Amino acid sequence: MASIIEELIEVLENELDVYNQLIPVVREKTQVIVKNDTIALQEITAQEQSAIDQITALENKRIRVMNDIKTVLGTEDKDLKLSTLIGLLKDEQKEKRILSELHDKLKETINILVEINNRNKNLIQQSLELIEFNLNFLQSTRMSPGNNTYTKSASQYDEKSFGTGMFDAKQ
Repeated sequence: MASIIEELIEVLENELDVYNQLIPVVREKTQVIVKNDTIALQEITAQEQSAIDQITALENKRIRVMNDIKTVLGTEDKDLKLSTLIGLLKDEQKEKRILSELHDKLKETINILVEINNRNKNLIQQSLELIEFNLNFLQSTRMSPGNNTYTKSASQYDEKSFGTGMFDAKQ
């Protein structure tokens, strides 16, 4: 049982490392979104995807290890959670303490990432709304009839149809 717990600790430590490496990346993403630098945004997205791939592999390994622990413990709990496992460890005080610390650190780190990602999501949403506003403004100015400038012959109305040359962004 001790070797399975050690394997779980190793997986969780690796996950925590990847999450911690991801924090500066998503913080930089905030600055890139504000600057509207699409090239840098693509690079950051690639870094995020790499981290997500690592996390996915580690999560699959964690699930396998947790299934092994369920088998050793003989528990029928479908989703054995880390907090439940910590409560089940009676004799392994060192492992219990380490798992508890990892649980708290992972929870804190993930909460930081969620907060930053929500901020980035809001910035992107605002950027999209501004783009939509600009497109609608351009479309309305192109579709306004006539020449609205004043000349010597201001009493004459010169109607020029510009057509709809713009696309409807709401479709």
